[in-house]
Amino acid sequence: MRSVLRAAMPLMRLKGLVFLGAALGATFSQNAQASVASPSAASSAASSYTLFESGQVRPVAMSPSGNLLFVVNTPDNRLEIFRLTYSGILEHTGSVPVGLEPVAVAARSNSEVWVVNHLSDSVSIINVTGIGRGSVVRTLHVGDEPRDIVFAGPSKNRAFITTAHRGQNAPFDPQLTTPGVGRADVWVFDALNLGTTMGGTPLKILNLFGDTPRALAATPDGSRVYAAVFHSGNRTTIVDESLVPNGGEDAGGVPGPNTNFEGIPAPEVGVLVKHDGTSWRDVLGRPWDDAVNFSLPDKDVFVIDANASPPKQLTGSAGFYAGVGTVLFNMAVNPVNGRVYVSNTEARNDLRFEGDGLFAGETLQGHLHESRITVLGPGGVVPRHLNKHIDYDVRPAPLSVNQRSLAQPLGMAVSSSGTTLYVAAFASSKIGVFNTAALENNSFVPSATSHITLSGGGPTGIVLDEGRARMYVLTRFDNGLSVVSLSTQKEIAHIKMYSPEPDSIVEGRALLYDARLSSSNGEAACGSCHVFGDMDDLSWDLGNPDGSVLNNPGPFKGPLFVDPDFHPMKGPMATQSLRGMANHGTMHWRADRTGGNDEPSAQPDQGAFDEVAAFKKFNPAFVGLLGRTAELSAEDMQRFTDFILQVAYPPNPIRNLDNSLTPSQQAGRDFFFNTPVIGPATCATCHPVNPNANPNDRFPGFFGADGFSGFGGAPQILKNVHLRGQYQKVGMFGSAVAFGSELPDPFMGDQIRGFGFTHDGSTPTLFHRSGVFDKGTPILPEILPEPITVQPGIPLGPEGDQIKRNMEAYQLAFDTNFAPIVGQQVTLTVANQASAAARIELLLQRANAFECDLVAKGVSGSSSEVEVGYLYIPEINRFVVDQQAIGPIPDAVLRSVFLGSGKSLTYTCVPPGSGVRIGIDRDLDGYLDGDEIAAGSNPANPLSTP
Repeated sequence: MRSVLRAAMPLMRLKGLVFLGAALGATFSQNAQASVASPSAASSAASSYTLFESGQVRPVAMSPSGNLLFVVNTPDNRLEIFRLTYSGILEHTGSVPVGLEPVAVAARSNSEVWVVNHLSDSVSIINVTGIGRGSVVRTLHVGDEPRDIVFAGPSKNRAFITTAHRGQNAPFDPQLTTPGVGRADVWVFDALNLGTTMGGTPLKILNLFGDTPRALAATPDGSRVYAAVFHSGNRTTIVDESLVPNGGEDAGGVPGPNTNFEGIPAPEVGVLVKHDGTSWRDVLGRPWDDAVNFSLPDKDVFVIDANASPPKQLTGSAGFYAGVGTVLFNMAVNPVNGRVYVSNTEARNDLRFEGDGLFAGETLQGHLHESRITVLGPGGVVPRHLNKHIDYDVRPAPLSVNQRSLAQPLGMAVSSSGTTLYVAAFASSKIGVFNTAALENNSFVPSATSHITLSGGGPTGIVLDEGRARMYVLTRFDNGLSVVSLSTQKEIAHIKMYSPEPDSIVEGRALLYDARLSSSNGEAACGSCHVFGDMDDLSWDLGNPDGSVLNNPGPFKGPLFVDPDFHPMKGPMATQSLRGMANHGTMHWRADRTGGNDEPSAQPDQGAFDEVAAFKKFNPAFVGLLGRTAELSAEDMQRFTDFILQVAYPPNPIRNLDNSLTPSQQAGRDFFFNTPVIGPATCATCHPVNPNANPNDRFPGFFGADGFSGFGGAPQILKNVHLRGQYQKVGMFGSAVAFGSELPDPFMGDQIRGFGFTHDGSTPTLFHRSGVFDKGTPILPEILPEPITVQPGIPLGPEGDQIKRNMEAYQLAFDTNFAPIVGQQVTLTVANQASAAARIELLLQRANAFECDLVAKGVSGSSSEVEVGYLYIPEINRFVVDQQAIGPIPDAVLRSVFLGSGKSLTYTCVPPGSGVRIGIDRDLDGYLDGDEIAAGSNPANPLSTP
């Protein structure tokens, strides 16, 4: 025991320094609040692990020789390497640290593997030795939140990578306020000519007319690449409430019923419409064309000529497929007939109402997103519903229906013969096996006998090893890897990779996704709409005509103007993210998930400010919305709550990496905080920003919300919502309604999204949203008996327009729990040392500001197989080493050592509090990684020590 304590003492002292740094950073940030709000480093110091819940895309790959298997270890920020054997046993040979949140991997050759790092906006290039060890030799910088990678083009030496059309590493203006701009990018690199710049030089950045992309697929000969939009939509949008006649269906307004079962009139709301090819129609079939000033071409999958110089999208109708699905997950190409299979879900937000549908005679209970494979080929776009056996009118569904269902299809693989398609049903914890001909002609019959059940749960990616008659599947629920026999179609082995995730995350994750548990028909789960804990970018009418009006306990800010109580028929509202709910009080747009009716409210965790109590109020939705036969048990709901309140927002990709604001953003922030808009209230009165609010919370800070509700312009009282993630909602331009002094837009043509900002998605831009605060704008003129206008408001004319532009710029760069630098990395090499120096200095600067923990990783000595790690300590301006016998090293010395040996060194800014784990003590057992490697113990096993 004494030896253990002695070995752990340097680490204890190190952790003390890290904690001290976090505390000092919090103090400095608070003192600097008057200039630029900076996230508190103490926000993550309480934990060594931050949950971002990134969705894996292509998590498994096999070397061309078939000897090695490459697997992304998303929670541990690593690539795991396994040697394949004919016995089915996986021999773990190496573990390579990469960027944060790796989600995809592809092997260019037996010795070169590329890994896509979702949070780091980077791609790690790894050199792999013959014995299955590896090291990062280059890091490429790409756009925001890269997701997938394939090799195609001449000799398959071009790397295609999907990213959002934004990000600090992008060499262009994302034009976030410009109509008609595609938000989907594909970065293309020539693997044989990456350039000598810090983050590599792309051969081409293709911009596609869709929202953020996810999946890629390439034809076997590499001549074509397919790129799919992630949340591609389904040609639905919403008619603004002000354009809908008051008085309900009889007056040409909201489709009935217009009261609940007790006869209490519902509030006036907007109307969801869907384009049927000729007109925008509501659920009654009534046209609303005059109320929608844009069109949605719904281009979902794009076709790229990979051999062209440079690569380009095919021209005309050959360059895209429309109407493929609403949320597109993965793609696979049949190597024989060339057809493309797209795993997707189709949202049924054209249906209405939670509950049993007794009063209204309709409900979408259990019928949210249909799980599908869409076939692209000579016949065009042919969707196939995997669960066509479900009769949605039978509720609850029999157990046999549940057993035959496959939910949320993700990764796929096609046999070399082209006759069999394997589908990873993420939300069913199964592999679905389909005859491709039967799938294509829709003659397949859903059956549990064609499913392969996996012990780990949550399969995301598949690789076929037909030479050994094996299939390898990553199971995200337990961060494991299953080996499946292709001949018996049974799981024959399962191993778990090391994961730093605490038990509270592992035990609660399945409750977000598992459709077998969540619904009687086996297709619906919370994750159906809250995709990977985030959004589906749609609005839904989930009111319940069978429900009663509930008391709204507040708390409130400002005059309310309308009845604050919760009518059960709330009307269409946009799917909200489940990220960042900790420390933000009540939930839902109206704050109708609240503990405020259970006890008096007081910060930080009582009544309406109790997030645990608020989230547990969602339990009835398992029955009323998902169609489960009963609510979750108290134990399961507690596990779900413990998990979901740990999911965090990523850093803002619009804000400068040094956390500064542009002049326009700063001017917008100054107005936001300092200029009264309604009476004495500023924008920050209702939407406060305080990075250190409730400092003892796991995620301290208010980022536009502090748990209060108020009047926001709609005929219902809404929660004063946080303003993180607004950049995700860009892409719907064209309003048929005036916003303050801003007149309706003319017809704006093709756009990429049908929903924008505010509670129902009806506001096209943040500029429009600010317009409702223009000086003299009437407040609810058709509802309030006496005219009330906005005073003093935003000035009219050019001065006011510039104020609104500045406010828009600020909100798109809004603060989150983490500084923009978190996740950013750079690999120092002999070739790029001049260009990399400035980025390394920036990482050091932000670490000195306590915005991140800075780690460095490389390989030591003459061997490329021995990992070495370093953690920067701002108080001493030195890196400590993962070996107790070696003293702290200045950065200049560290650089010179690696440059002198010709080896690469990768610097990464990681979330505050995680530096010890990621940099020098992977399993936090008190023994440094280098010492464990030297002693022959396992740095990824706290029970294995020197």
